Amino acid sequence: MPDKRVSPYGSWESPISADLITQGGLRLGEVRVDGADVYWHEGRPEESGRYVIVKRSADDSISEINPAPFNARNAVHEYGGSAYAVRDGEVFFTNWDDQRIYRASSDDGEPTAITEEPEIELGIRFADLKLTNDSKWILSVRESHHEDREADNDLVAVPTDGSGAVVVLASGHDFYSSPRQNPAGDMICWLSWDHPNMPWDGCELWVAEFDSSTGTTSNEQKVTGGADVSIVQPEWSPNGTLVFITDESGWWNLTKWSNGKITPILAEEKDHGGPAWAFGFSTYSFLEDGAIVLKGSKGTGGRFRMITPNGHEVAEAAAPHSLIAEVNVIGDDVAYIGASPTSSAEVVKVTLSNGNVTSLKSSSEIDLDEAYLSVPEEITFPTTNDAEAHAYYYPPTNPDFEADSAELPPLLVISHGGPTSATSSSLSLPLQFWTSRGFAVVDVNYRGSTGYGRAFRDALKGNWGVYDTDDCIAAADYLVERGQADTDRVAIKGGSAGGYTTINALTFHDRFAVGATYYGIADLSVFIGDTHKYESRYLDSLIGPYPEAKQLYHDRSAINFTDQLSCPMIILQGLEDKIVPPSQAEIMAGALRDKGIPFSLMMFEGEQHGFRKSKNIKASLEGELYFYGRVLGFTPAGDLTQVDIENESAL
Repeated sequence: MPDKRVSPYGSWESPISADLITQGGLRLGEVRVDGADVYWHEGRPEESGRYVIVKRSADDSISEINPAPFNARNAVHEYGGSAYAVRDGEVFFTNWDDQRIYRASSDDGEPTAITEEPEIELGIRFADLKLTNDSKWILSVRESHHEDREADNDLVAVPTDGSGAVVVLASGHDFYSSPRQNPAGDMICWLSWDHPNMPWDGCELWVAEFDSSTGTTSNEQKVTGGADVSIVQPEWSPNGTLVFITDESGWWNLTKWSNGKITPILAEEKDHGGPAWAFGFSTYSFLEDGAIVLKGSKGTGGRFRMITPNGHEVAEAAAPHSLIAEVNVIGDDVAYIGASPTSSAEVVKVTLSNGNVTSLKSSSEIDLDEAYLSVPEEITFPTTNDAEAHAYYYPPTNPDFEADSAELPPLLVISHGGPTSATSSSLSLPLQFWTSRGFAVVDVNYRGSTGYGRAFRDALKGNWGVYDTDDCIAAADYLVERGQADTDRVAIKGGSAGGYTTINALTFHDRFAVGATYYGIADLSVFIGDTHKYESRYLDSLIGPYPEAKQLYHDRSAINFTDQLSCPMIILQGLEDKIVPPSQAEIMAGALRDKGIPFSLMMFEGEQHGFRKSKNIKASLEGELYFYGRVLGFTPAGDLTQVDIENESAL
């Protein structure tokens, strides 16, 4: 191999460009099976983020269900999810531009609306779509918006013939999800919860008798759950047993309800479920004989476990992915979305009997030399209050470059969104964008992240803005102490809740030299009255009830302590964001402007909570790199998007 070129960290040339990332940036999701056919969801940056339902037939032919300009996406809870349902070749989906449900199939022409146009624009929304066994109804969560009060959520049955006579199945609770019909067709189940809970705090599992001739329910019965028990993914097994995942043991474990009795299927110190930020995720499915196919991990790879309803593991099949999602059984195969530290997300089928893998669709057609990919090390490190937190550490990696032996790399600390979410070790080209240029990266699972049990998740309650920030600082200190990062060149970035952590870290602490906040929160009191229903009471648990905890909201809002700001910051925000409003970015920019601190403000038209358009993804990545280069004193390689830096003379 030729000798590596010596160049400062941060300045390395890399084939992982922003253009390359957007070219390979399909967002894959919502895998469904219908007979021998497999469907999935594609979010396409090159089509301004439009979501397309794709069908792969048994003969391997590919067809698209919703033609342009139809965009199969919904906005219930603003995050949406489970935007389509399919049975016997008929597909029903929600359309982003009007939030109505449409009927379509790969053999028909234009999709046809089956729900009425709402009086308020985008005022009636549907999510978590499931067709009944006889295809007469779509079971769905409906969200109805009003001009003068909070939206209403209920559970409904939508007639598939387009008659428009929507039937209410359940109402009265603040939120609903997971309507599912049993194989016999005479019962349905669902989840419900109320303010101030989020579904991972606590919810209830209900069942009721269902009459498909009228689309009505009767004899509602609460099965289990409550304010302090989180339940996810209720599903009916082929023999009519109701299976669900509950964290009553302290971990999200498989449980069943049969003959009026609740029995644990597994009692493991593992989380087999996750937080329901979006509708319809699937971590398990059923074989025809009733065995449960459950995703899991083993070493650096993944696996599927075949488990009887009594909890006996009868078989195991290896999977070539460390991250597995959207599990669906199709005959003797499992269709799912998988990714690994060195492979992009893809829709695949694995044959359980022999482990044969068939790739159906990759999120990226990029042929990238793995030598440019940084493989993470999972680390656990000490943090405040004698606790521990977790992260993935990525060393700078590029086969063509090295830095002078006397130089330590800059470190980029990433704080994930949520905050009740988690990062994983699956391949992220936006992350490799940094490591291939000479950055070390640490992707932090701070206290509050899922995947480590309920106690770790609940540790953030009352401590948001404190523990998440502490853990990001502790991760940086840990790597500096190990000699893997330059203590004077530590950056922090994050989006949404991670943006809030970033802003707090740059305001209340002196650990970081620079930061980037993507649609982050600067003023919690504004957030209370200026966000959507789903998260409108989320801060009750993360901070405290308002106005009783008004002082805490003040003390943890960086906008009230701008006198402590001394660190350059780049702020990136979508102008159509309904979750974190653009006013938050403008407030922070104003404070930095007044204090004379170098900053950049990048506002993107047509973007919501998370950037989906190719040009904006490119501009944000390149702008962030350019900004870091100016602040940290290196010259990035390539012809980058340059950003305006206000107060640049102070650098």
